[in-house]
Amino acid sequence: MHNLLYFFIKARPWILFVIYLVASCILLFRNNPYQHSIYLTSANNISSAVYNTAAGITSYFNLRDINEDLQRRNSDLELEVLNLKARIQKYHEMDYAMSTPVDSSLSRYNFIIAHVINNSVHRTHNYITIEKGELDGIRPEMGVVDQNGVVGKVNVTGPHSARIISLLNNNLRLSCKVKGNDQVGSLVWNGDDYREAVLEEIPRHAEFTPGDTIVTSGYSTSFPEGVPVGVIVDELKGYDENFYALRVRLFTDFSTLSTVRVIVDNMSDELKEVERDIENMSKPN
Repeated sequence: MHNLLYFFIKARPWILFVIYLVASCILLFRNNPYQHSIYLTSANNISSAVYNTAAGITSYFNLRDINEDLQRRNSDLELEVLNLKARIQKYHEMDYAMSTPVDSSLSRYNFIIAHVINNSVHRTHNYITIEKGELDGIRPEMGVVDQNGVVGKVNVTGPHSARIISLLNNNLRLSCKVKGNDQVGSLVWNGDDYREAVLEEIPRHAEFTPGDTIVTSGYSTSFPEGVPVGVIVDELKGYDENFYALRVRLFTDFSTLSTVRVIVDNMSDELKEVERDIENMSKPN
């Protein structure tokens, strides 16, 4: 307490100076209009600067909350966009599945739309990989087509992917015929041109002309009858003395393959069971 009193006594001149200065400023700015207006203007400028600085500091500390809110909003918008894209893709696939290139009745068949994730065309044994598998209903031996014609047959399946043995694989032989003709032959790729294949074993008495359409025969559960395969280009001379061999220009462009349809035969299990019963009946007791 003694030190505080000593401080006030020692600083008395400065304290009195400050009191007189404040009193004189009050009297000056209160009683003189010009000085009063200058005071208000300066005070407003100073207060505005202080308020702006305080607002900037507050906004800076709120940036984290604002960014988190923006991130949440962006996430919601992205999910909405993805949902819309999925809907559009679903409608596109439904429309794609409706436009099937087959002439016969398809009431016993369904289609599973799949996208190609790997494909080869220049090897002797070409395969195609799709991004759907067993969990999507894909099974081995199912036929595969695109919007133009035959693509191949499912060879190996995994939970979420499947491998297709391509029509451009000389291990795959496809039972085909000339459209409008009951003479059946085997279509096989000779490994030369990914745009062409060879239809073998057509009987010599069969009638055909270049430009005729080649379609599947329907002699398997993989493909229904009438799926377009290609068009006859010409006869291969000297290929076989007993049968015709025809050059066939394929409808499917394997170099640009992107979306395919896997054929689901709803009667395949029933047909296999009937065939097993017939085989068992034909076996000697």
